[in-house]
Amino acid sequence: MHESDYRPPDLSLVGAAHIQRYLETDGAVGHEWNGVPILLLTTTGRKSGEPRTSALIYGRHGRDYLVVASTGGAPRHPAWYLNLQAHPEAEIKVKAEHTTVIARTAAGDERRRLWDIATGYWPNYDVYQGRTSRQLPVVVLSPV
Repeated sequence: MHESDYRPPDLSLVGAAHIQRYLETDGAVGHEWNGVPILLLTTTGRKSGEPRTSALIYGRHGRDYLVVASTGGAPRHPAWYLNLQAHPEAEIKVKAEHTTVIARTAAGDERRRLWDIATGYWPNYDVYQGRTSRQLPVVVLSPV
């Protein structure tokens, strides 16, 4: 997929407002966003030690949840990914269900397989990868 194939998402519900509406409605508002499912990931801040919540597109692979640390192809990894590197145990909320997970970054052949799954549900990831020199991490969130 090339930059010319990029489909800009509807950004009317993003960031803190997205998280708030998701929490208020147990995902009735916010679980589906631009045709894809969203989970809330709560990490432990690597510097602050405080909980930090992000709304992220996700897919499934068996029991695991898949998220991509893309930030639209920004040159730096998102804070939530850096937090997971420091503290891999986190919590996800999918609709009303809370689950404790352990995060790891896929590598090698596994990453290539999971990347194909991720671009299947959000083709813009290929465009985001073209915007940056860093390899976009595919993060596997495994329920504890």
